[in-house]
Amino acid sequence: MSARSPLKSSQAKRINRTIGKAVRTYNMISDGDKIAVGISGGCDSLTLLWFLKHRLNHLPINYELLCIHVDPGFKPDHSDQLKAYAQTLNIPIQVEHTQFGMIAHGSENRENPCFLCARLRRQRIFEIAEACSCNKVALGHNKDDLIETLMINMFYAGEISCMHPRQSLFQGKLTVIRPLAYTDADAIRRFAKINDLPTFMNPCPSASKSKRSDIRDMLTTFYQKNEKVKGNLFRALHNVKSDYLLTAIDNKTR
Repeated sequence: MSARSPLKSSQAKRINRTIGKAVRTYNMISDGDKIAVGISGGCDSLTLLWFLKHRLNHLPINYELLCIHVDPGFKPDHSDQLKAYAQTLNIPIQVEHTQFGMIAHGSENRENPCFLCARLRRQRIFEIAEACSCNKVALGHNKDDLIETLMINMFYAGEISCMHPRQSLFQGKLTVIRPLAYTDADAIRRFAKINDLPTFMNPCPSASKSKRSDIRDMLTTFYQKNEKVKGNLFRALHNVKSDYLLTAIDNKTR
């Protein structure tokens, strides 16, 4: 890949287009923003960081980036490698070592350790972002994550909802953005591999046996049977016909 124009490769162009569409659609980034990018060590967040850095040279606006890694406490610890990756992009990084993973997998929380661990890590990212004067937090959730979250909430929470690409928190003091919301997970994995982004084995004991992995396996089966299923599910998130949902009727209108 050319060091002069890293966004010119075909793989980078495709992802850059989907990021641009999400950013424009939800007005995610403005001039002068200070954006904390939560990096877990997965290819999604590392790819997001790469694009947010390299897009700066092609945009009429300027923003500042900060990496935040909240280590959940599992071994091996990848924080040194993540620091090195952030340094290659010339982006400062804050690393926080915790025991959130152990707490979430404790004897009192056997049913859904992933939910608690993610909530605790996300809360800590917000706290660090605020302490560092960031006004936005960018997370690496992609199109597949949004679809999977919809199904998880329907199956296990009894509600129709998913993660929003842009969400204002704490009376507007902090805004969560998901610039990869329109980007397929497969495209991200291919980009990370072709461009030699660092890869890490997920040390979480629930990585392959979570509710999300069950939903992902189920959806993969449907995707293999009909290539239109993923697109239809994603379009359904934008095409909610509330008149055809089972909502209660106000007694006064009966």
